[in-house]
Amino acid sequence: MLLKYFYDKALAHASYMVGCQKAKVAVVVDPGRDIEQYLEMADREGVKLIAVAETHIHADYVSGARELADRIGAKLYVSDEGPADWKYQFADQYEHQLLKDGDSFMIGNIRFDVLHTPGHTPESISFLLTDEGGHADKPMGIFTGDFVFVGSIGRPDLLEEAAGLANTAEPGARDLFHSAAKFKQLPDYLQVWPAHGAGSACGKGLGAIPSSTVGYEKLFNPALQFTDEEKFVQYILSDQPEAPKYFAVMKRVNKEGPDVIGDKGLPESQPIDDLSSVLDSATVIDLSLSAQFADGHVPRTINIPTAMLAGWAGWIVDYSKPAYLIADPSQLPEAIRVLRKIGLDDVRGYFDASKVREAGLAAESYATGTPKELAPGIESGEVKLIDVRSDAEWNSSRIAAADHQFLGRLPDNIADIDNGKTIVTQCQSGARSAIAASILQASGLEVINMTGGFSAWADTGLPVDQPNAVLCEAGSQSCT
Repeated sequence: MLLKYFYDKALAHASYMVGCQKAKVAVVVDPGRDIEQYLEMADREGVKLIAVAETHIHADYVSGARELADRIGAKLYVSDEGPADWKYQFADQYEHQLLKDGDSFMIGNIRFDVLHTPGHTPESISFLLTDEGGHADKPMGIFTGDFVFVGSIGRPDLLEEAAGLANTAEPGARDLFHSAAKFKQLPDYLQVWPAHGAGSACGKGLGAIPSSTVGYEKLFNPALQFTDEEKFVQYILSDQPEAPKYFAVMKRVNKEGPDVIGDKGLPESQPIDDLSSVLDSATVIDLSLSAQFADGHVPRTINIPTAMLAGWAGWIVDYSKPAYLIADPSQLPEAIRVLRKIGLDDVRGYFDASKVREAGLAAESYATGTPKELAPGIESGEVKLIDVRSDAEWNSSRIAAADHQFLGRLPDNIADIDNGKTIVTQCQSGARSAIAASILQASGLEVINMTGGFSAWADTGLPVDQPNAVLCEAGSQSCT
């Protein structure tokens, strides 16, 4: 048997190729949209990629299932569990098998048994793998998708938080409790192969180790320590990371079937003279490092450095508009790979960053300042401080004069920000607040970015508020 692990660090996404070397065939479990990596691996290992198996309709990236089915004729093995609203609408266009609890299928001499494990989503399934070609009569491991992670468990509130389906979080949490009980009945020796690692918003506290075992997770996974359903529900619904709003788009796209990329290449370079006109109807994203953008950029553009695209483009960019990039040509392949993987397909071209600067179009800048330099104006109220960190960071500790505007929701809340004062943007280190500064400036506000962010403010010895400290003194459970 062949087992290959693929990990996309930008999206904390894990996928797997399982091959039967005797039959020279293979399947990919939970593939990403960038399918060339699987095709190249199959060719290298001398197996034919014949199938795709998906654990559920993913919300955080565009699946490669349809791409593989369309381009190479891979058979789809997908869930038929859950309500009608969560069925694969494109599966009948391709060879496929719909799966329910207790079903199985073979890839060569390798057996996949299906477990329905709802909670993260209603249709979620897991796959038990048995290598019958190696004469095994018991499974080796389980592909858990977004059900059980290393050190965590899939969140049940995404349908409500991101997709807007009211009153689904608590029923999902109760389903998840019973799925966890089923997981705990599995043999301890089974390996656990999840679809995500640390950094994913599909759960809280995900570990960075790529795999685990059922026994280890039963001992040390916090979410698997509960025997009381009510306490589990309270635990799993609290302190989850913010659900990116693009997750709702991904759910729909993966359910209906994403467009097939095929041999579509990279966007083409655009004439510099066209830049001013596209700003009226499209989003223009500058991929420059934040310090370079602060020093000079095209007015009305927003800044998302390449390394931060995966985390923030889905929050900030309007999916209903076309997009253009300002980029160095070397940045383009990775940027387009990431944007396509989160469903931002309508990138119509790019403007060469060096030509933009040479043409003198990078004529706008914004100021930056250290906490020590900015503190007097913040404390006197001369400027307005906006903290763009997450809810958890804000609730832990903050600067007393700050208003909280989480970066991911900032574009929707600009009208609520007082434009009578200069705005100082602040995050933990200065990176997210630089993105925020570009968004606010593009909307016509005067901005300053705090370099070093909250960490530098606290390290300088400037005063901070710790709202949880009072609760902890009172012995509140929210501090544990």
